[in-house]
Amino acid sequence: MLSSSPHIGHKVAVCGIFLSFLFASVVAAESADQNHGGMRVPHNNKLELREIVFVVQSQRNSFHVRQAEERRADLLKQVHGLTEKPPAVLLLHTLSDNEGDWSILPLLPYLSRSFGKNSSWIVFLEEETNVKMVTLLQVLARFSKNKEWFLGKPLHDEESTIIHHYAFAENPSIFKYPDFAAAWALSMPLVVRLANKVRDEPLKSDFTIDLKHEIALYIWDGGNGPHLTAVPELCTEPEGSPNAQYCATTLRKEPPLCEEPVKKEDIFVAVKTCRKFHSERVPVIKKTWEKDALFLEYYSDHAEPSIPTINLGVPNTERGHCGKTFAILQRFLSSAVPDTKWLVIVDDDTLISLPRLRVLLSCYERSAPVCLGERYGYGLSQGGYSYITGGGGMVFSREAVVRLLNSGCKCYSNDAPDDMVLGMCLNALGLPITHSPLFHQARPEDYSKDLLAHQVPISFHKHWNIDPVAVFNKWLRDDWRTNTSDEHNEKSKTEL
Repeated sequence: MLSSSPHIGHKVAVCGIFLSFLFASVVAAESADQNHGGMRVPHNNKLELREIVFVVQSQRNSFHVRQAEERRADLLKQVHGLTEKPPAVLLLHTLSDNEGDWSILPLLPYLSRSFGKNSSWIVFLEEETNVKMVTLLQVLARFSKNKEWFLGKPLHDEESTIIHHYAFAENPSIFKYPDFAAAWALSMPLVVRLANKVRDEPLKSDFTIDLKHEIALYIWDGGNGPHLTAVPELCTEPEGSPNAQYCATTLRKEPPLCEEPVKKEDIFVAVKTCRKFHSERVPVIKKTWEKDALFLEYYSDHAEPSIPTINLGVPNTERGHCGKTFAILQRFLSSAVPDTKWLVIVDDDTLISLPRLRVLLSCYERSAPVCLGERYGYGLSQGGYSYITGGGGMVFSREAVVRLLNSGCKCYSNDAPDDMVLGMCLNALGLPITHSPLFHQARPEDYSKDLLAHQVPISFHKHWNIDPVAVFNKWLRDDWRTNTSDEHNEKSKTEL
């Protein structure tokens, strides 16, 4: 929550006069010869705050709406009384009813049409991105607003990865893409050109998997467009840390804990497996995260009492697993399993931290139709839909499952892609997919080290070419806040 500023009288007035002058007259040169990071600064590159448009990459879920509104309030609070015309601060989820807006590219024609004449920069930021307005204004003023610029904190792949379609396989580190958490910016000349391109040329890829990488590829355009320019002041350092002193953007020190973590007894976990993986994958779950689940069942094509596994009567398929997933949804609402608030569906090669998930779920309204996980998209520029990619884990509130099954939605075949079929059904119902970057469809090796460095991940997927137990122990051990909370609750019960 935003805290109110204390009244400190005359000093505030003097400071306000100074900052007003600063905002109105920030220029990118103390002299024409000044150099920043090897780039010569234009002498007349004056930039005013009203020339910046902020787009908070918000979502329709109530928790995320509150987060985004607080971010907007903070940005406007910083400039209150310092400029006659504050910058525009847009919440992405409010701009249209187009499901594909979160993929940014379909949004560019609107931004170009609405702000192309009077604005110089579009700055995108996530809900948790803190911005120091004065510092950011000074940073942007270093770059000519009349040229095409793509600015951000660069990430790169250590090795070619499936989530980036093995792009730049010979040298994956050569291509840089922005860390959205640090904010990223496009100059208006680039926005206008890209908007025209989006209007005139259909987007080539049907799938949206890792948006930040795909946007960078689209802008780069095989070498015809600009590379990402690294801006050191766009940071993911924790707010208030010594390393954040010169940063224009920072992150909160730790993930939010909205209330007490969701109780173990409020979560039911369904693991999809099959006979051939009983001896290979199930033991990994038992060695790692099974102990953190109070209610868990393994669903297979073969009932094996020693695990135990349950045969739902759906034949195993090599891919898709839609029939099995819908049988799980139906069982969740039946009297065969405990009456719980949340359903978590994972693969037998998913590694997940249930204590961290319980912390995250404290932020979501359990009586609402919540569908949570890592969001992918299909055909978003042509009226397509979003879906939760299954390998990272799919989380549904009971209300979401009720609405889904009451709609009559069903699989067109047992081996249809379950996550995509669910996405189509949820889209038809108008139920949003809520994205969390803490769920991961691939292995830690498939993500940039700099990205994972500021995350507290909830899940990873695949056992290929890794030691899954070692990966779990390194990346997904119980986080201290959940353990502390559990210990506190147990102590309180004892004292009572």
